[in-house]
Amino acid sequence: MKKTILLAGWLLAACPAAFAQTHYLESLKLENQQVSKTGSRVTVSADIVLDEMELNRQQSLRLVPVLVSADGMRQQELTPVLIEGKVRSKVTARRQALGEMPEGESTLRLKRKNGEEQTVAYQAETSFAPWMVNGRLELRGYITGCAACSEGDEILTAGEVLPYREPEFTLAAVMQPAEEEVKRRAEGKSARLEYPVNGYNVLPEYRTNRVELDSVQHSLALVKDNPNLTVTGIYITGYASPEGSMAYNEKLSQRRAQTFADYVQKHNKDLPKNLWHVAWKGEDWDGFVAQVAQAEDWPARAKVQEAIAQCNDDIDGCEWKIRQQLFADDYRYLLDELYAPLRRNDYRIEYTVRNFTPEEARQMLESRPDLLSAAEMQRVADSYGRNSDGYRKALRTALRTYPDNVAIRHNLALAEMEAGNYAEAITLLKNTKDGASLNLLGEPITGTVTSVRPNRLSPGRHRLGMHRQGKMLPR
Repeated sequence: MKKTILLAGWLLAACPAAFAQTHYLESLKLENQQVSKTGSRVTVSADIVLDEMELNRQQSLRLVPVLVSADGMRQQELTPVLIEGKVRSKVTARRQALGEMPEGESTLRLKRKNGEEQTVAYQAETSFAPWMVNGRLELRGYITGCAACSEGDEILTAGEVLPYREPEFTLAAVMQPAEEEVKRRAEGKSARLEYPVNGYNVLPEYRTNRVELDSVQHSLALVKDNPNLTVTGIYITGYASPEGSMAYNEKLSQRRAQTFADYVQKHNKDLPKNLWHVAWKGEDWDGFVAQVAQAEDWPARAKVQEAIAQCNDDIDGCEWKIRQQLFADDYRYLLDELYAPLRRNDYRIEYTVRNFTPEEARQMLESRPDLLSAAEMQRVADSYGRNSDGYRKALRTALRTYPDNVAIRHNLALAEMEAGNYAEAITLLKNTKDGASLNLLGEPITGTVTSVRPNRLSPGRHRLGMHRQGKMLPR
């Protein structure tokens, strides 16, 4: 009995803190904590900061990160970390040297240097299991003292992991079309004047020239007489048909372009001379090839196409060969129907448009929508109010004017969805490549899921949750 009492007393003296309550986990800090899932693997990483922990020299703290299911019924322990006091670390090293204690390859081990900064860069990996979703990460601490006697356990919840919530589908926000700093517009047309053989002077009363010249003047008047527009340039380009040599036709197209420009400029002296620009292209061989391809009912079409295919860039020789191969009626058809449209002066009128107030833009939407920017049209639509017929009508006009405008197409599709017109919305959105519109259509998006949940050990971090993209429109 006396020996038993003395032995118990010695154990109490050797392990003075055996029954003391410990709070080591409260002195730890976790930084850069992250739980991520890639494929079938889950990775847990964090910086475990020990700076404020004062570990008894005879004690060791075994930290075990544990993934726990939401209901607490399942768990997965990860690689532990063994932190030892100064004396305990020496005892462990001696026992390992004597072969009394295995190294424990899966355990991270270090000696705590009280009063000094120490950080453990922790990372562990395990297989993913569905029960981990919406689970939590716990940090469990097991304290032992001399003679391997237990001196208490601690558990600290380090935060939720792999959070998942049922997707809440809401309609996307309206997109704002980009503003045009300067509204630049242009109108291009062709003047197909007729000339005597080898002629280049403009003859207003020759054949149908009066009608052509009146059409040109009308086009110019629509721009220059409109107080909302400012002419910034008039560009004239002359073309000839392939009969004759290329060198001759080059000169002929130059003369016809210049005389045409001089004539039109003479009748529009209110436009400054620096606005006029003249160029010439010679004979329009590519235009001729296209004309032949469209002449499906012409009996000589195949013969002419065969000759064109054998040209080998000798256009003069090709034109001569075609002329020699054709009967009189076919050649007359060639001159009157295929060559005639190639003898022309193309002209382009460039101008800028002033900005309009919402009231003015609402009126312009009915008469000249092309003079409005996409942003102005959006403001007109907004003035009618969302979910109104006027809103959708304005956006339909805007889309006809700007069929490639992503924002207008997106907003109209959104409006059709809100009105329950799902088929129209799908038609508008199919073949789209814009990310926001794909999201509106409900195309799936895949990627790596990462979660970081703030907890009381590491304030100020952000959370990236698990996302699921679903279909928003009935298929």
